[in-house]
Amino acid sequence: MAWLNTRYVFMLVALCESGGSGLPARLQIRSCDIIISMKKRSLSVLFWSVSLLVLAACSNVSYCVKCVAGHLDVMARTRPIAEVLKDPQVPEAERKQLVKVLAIRSFAVDELGLPDNDSYRLYADVGRPYVVWNVVATPELSMAPKQWCYPVVGCVAYRGYFDPDAAKAMGEELAAQGFDVDVYGVKAYSTLSWFDDPVLNTFLDGADSQLAALIFHELAHQVVYVADDCAFNEAFAKTVEMEGLRRWLQVNATGDEWQGYLERELRSTEFLDTLSKARDQLVGLYAQPLSDADKRSAKRETLARLEGELRSYRDHWPNPAALDGWLERGLNNARLASNATYRERVPAFQALLNARQGNLPAFYAEVGQLAKLPATERIARLKEYGELEVAAVCTEEKAVPHQ
Repeated sequence: MAWLNTRYVFMLVALCESGGSGLPARLQIRSCDIIISMKKRSLSVLFWSVSLLVLAACSNVSYCVKCVAGHLDVMARTRPIAEVLKDPQVPEAERKQLVKVLAIRSFAVDELGLPDNDSYRLYADVGRPYVVWNVVATPELSMAPKQWCYPVVGCVAYRGYFDPDAAKAMGEELAAQGFDVDVYGVKAYSTLSWFDDPVLNTFLDGADSQLAALIFHELAHQVVYVADDCAFNEAFAKTVEMEGLRRWLQVNATGDEWQGYLERELRSTEFLDTLSKARDQLVGLYAQPLSDADKRSAKRETLARLEGELRSYRDHWPNPAALDGWLERGLNNARLASNATYRERVPAFQALLNARQGNLPAFYAEVGQLAKLPATERIARLKEYGELEVAAVCTEEKAVPHQ
């Protein structure tokens, strides 16, 4: 028999409509895929009865039903990793990755003081390279993303779909209305310990350091999370990720692997800084008292310069084909609008961690106290540890091509 609290059904519906507003996730997973946690795989009549009653309150019932069905499909595929490892049908390469996941998970608890629960001790193969697809749209001459507004959760700047064809169709519909549009896949998510998040097959196609970093990052969101302060949340989780990975690699790898991670981070930062500068230029352009024709012309010139700058990364990008593929999708307002970065706050969190002599539990406790402060006071306190540049938009860094 499935277990489900009616409160969670309501949360599912609200978050489905919002695209997952308020829940952080690696690589920009804030989609409708993340609320129901089924303790067993069978579904009860009670669950469906309650779900139907709550779904009736949706402004877009069809969309919400698809969200529920999509998440239930993920959960139906979920098994404890220990059980998966006993399955002779599991490919050896996948088995090796899952063994690493369990080792990383234990390290997270024993050495980093991260939550000891069933998150990332479960596994689901969703049979596709991404778990959901998000749609972002901006006006032709504005960097302000289109908002989807709903009861309870308010307005959000994207909409998530389990079905890539549905996401593509929404993107085409918005483009026909004159919007700049970006449709992109996302690979991971966090439910902030409300439920037991599974490891997905989408986690397993990168380096071991990327796998460990992802798990440490997502578990950090379960330690401290502030509603409506994405930059704070993501910078904290990034700091835990980096410190956790440094310690993990000291024990489990060579100095070369840590150096490789730092080099990837540096390339990512440079890439995102280039996007940020172009975005700021366009914001300034659109604010000028020019004709729309002149703005369109200047926009084309700005995006052409940006493409040239990004292509210059090809010579030192570890995976040039991924960079080429990223650029082939084209550049527009929507692709830039959602890529403001939270990295400017990471040095302040690192300074705070250093002030606690690397004691992670003490660091978590102090960050937890900061999280309770009003936003302006929280920022002021962080500035005591390092300079901050507050981003206008905060997202996960789906902008960076695979390295």
